[in-house]
Amino acid sequence: QVQLVESGGGLVQAGESLRLSCAPSGTIASIESMGWYRQAPGKQRELVARIFSGGGTNYADSVKGRFTISRDNTKNTVYLQMNSLTPEDTAVYYCNAHRPFRIPRDFWGQGTQVTVSS
Repeated sequence: QVQLVESGGGLVQAGESLRLSCAPSGTIASIESMGWYRQAPGKQRELVARIFSGGGTNYADSVKGRFTISRDNTKNTVYLQMNSLTPEDTAVYYCNAHRPFRIPRDFWGQGTQVTVSS
């Protein structure tokens, strides 16, 4: 089965930046949107940012103005530029591809750790 492959996580200090990338290991047809979620220890997974095939985006309030999601439609690759990172951004970040009219509807990456030290 096709998987999403993430890269770019790591350990940074507060105020620094990271860029996450995500690409499928094969072809996924009919993707409507791709996005990034994160899960911190003891917390539920939450949406960070999502970008639709038409270019529309939405962001969690906590990352607006700091994170930017972008997408290369020709490669179904999605990026998350994270600036001004804070320790509250520490989490495992997961890539998602969503297609509401096909089965399976969702594809997930294995997760990449982002740790921000104060």
